[in-house]
Amino acid sequence: MKAMGVIFSNIYDSALAQLTSMRTVASLPFGGRYRFIDFVLSNLSNSGIYNIGIITKYNYRSLMDHLGNLSDWDLNRKNESVLFLPPFVTGNTGVYKGKLEALHSAMNFIETSDHDYVIVCDSTVLCNVDFRAALRQHARSGCDVTILANREPFDPPKKHPLILKADKNNLVTDILIDTFVQPDSYVGLGMFIFNRKHLLEVLEETYAKGLVHLERDFLQRKLNENALTISVYPVKGVVLRNEDIRSYYANNMALMDKAVRDDLFNPDRPIYTKVRDEAPTYYGEGNSVKNSLIADGCKVNGTVENSVIFRGVSVEKDAAVVSSIVMQGARIGKGAHLECVILDKNVTVNDGTVLKGTPEHPVIIQKGETA
Repeated sequence: MKAMGVIFSNIYDSALAQLTSMRTVASLPFGGRYRFIDFVLSNLSNSGIYNIGIITKYNYRSLMDHLGNLSDWDLNRKNESVLFLPPFVTGNTGVYKGKLEALHSAMNFIETSDHDYVIVCDSTVLCNVDFRAALRQHARSGCDVTILANREPFDPPKKHPLILKADKNNLVTDILIDTFVQPDSYVGLGMFIFNRKHLLEVLEETYAKGLVHLERDFLQRKLNENALTISVYPVKGVVLRNEDIRSYYANNMALMDKAVRDDLFNPDRPIYTKVRDEAPTYYGEGNSVKNSLIADGCKVNGTVENSVIFRGVSVEKDAAVVSSIVMQGARIGKGAHLECVILDKNVTVNDGTVLKGTPEHPVIIQKGETA
């Protein structure tokens, strides 16, 4: 079974707008050294899928810089490759209103392939999944589409973009959009498997009718018309959905749990990222570090608790970083106190500054600013 991949890099930029004003959501830093796109790229690479298109629209310079020649993901291959699909290549110069419209802009990339299947993925849902098993189930099912999904608790109630109901054979019987999780329902991961030729037919039809939303305008509508067969592939294990600033903060904090880390960073299916040769982190005399993830190249002379610290961060003497996310190159001055704060890259926090947020509303200092 030959499969290719298509990744959306910009679709959900607005949901994390304070952190995506100068980057795509796919290149948003996560977990001390990773970017969102690392997870879906690693899943594809580990599953033997090397022909991949990345649909992007704007602010993709940092994404290109991060990916480089793709060697860190074992994707710099001779016969198959990863291609960026920006608007000046696809001919689409407008703003994508939905996934169908974005996919239509990538039709030439899909048409020129000889692969049997297309795996279409968001980049905001982080998990460790084997697409080979999902492809085998899709082929056995004979369905037009397979949606990767998981079970989520329905108490307390929480809204999700795509809710699925399925029978005992994993055939989808109902699709609900932007509503609350229900008992015995599945929550979509933003990952879909299509038969390639069928997907091309779908894109031609929906574009001609002005339809733009994959879930509402195509999947839900066609299922209700009994014109589409859909199966669900249940994914077990850790799934981190980054739907807004609150969930992004909570998901970083969830990495303090060893069980979460062990599942997400399964050594049998590694999550790759750009390798940087930096010196080990220096811990100065009198430092205090508890329950934190600290990348290499840092200098810690103060206190760090329950926090995620990226590469090259400096925490000066008597400074305290508590329950916070500090991205690459930030400097936290002497005597500063941070609690429930997200510092973007290259932020400077002046001596004695106090910044306090809450887990529901963390304080955000944007890239390159001084606080």
